[in-house]
Amino acid sequence: MSPHSVAPGSVRSAAEVNEQIRALWLRAGGSLTAKERAEYELLVVEWAAAIRGEVIEAA
Repeated sequence: MSPHSVAPGSVRSAAEVNEQIRALWLRAGGSLTAKERAEYELLVVEWAAAIRGEVIEAA
């Protein structure tokens, strides 16, 4: 998945993003290239935002 394939404003659950992170690590074999690291960083930011959104909804 390209880090740019998610449209701005679209919201995925933390579980969905976490699955993408896991898949990235599996594909990479535990060692990320510079491109994969950039994708990973974007996914982590998206995951953190999703977690925050889920916590706010639960409150």
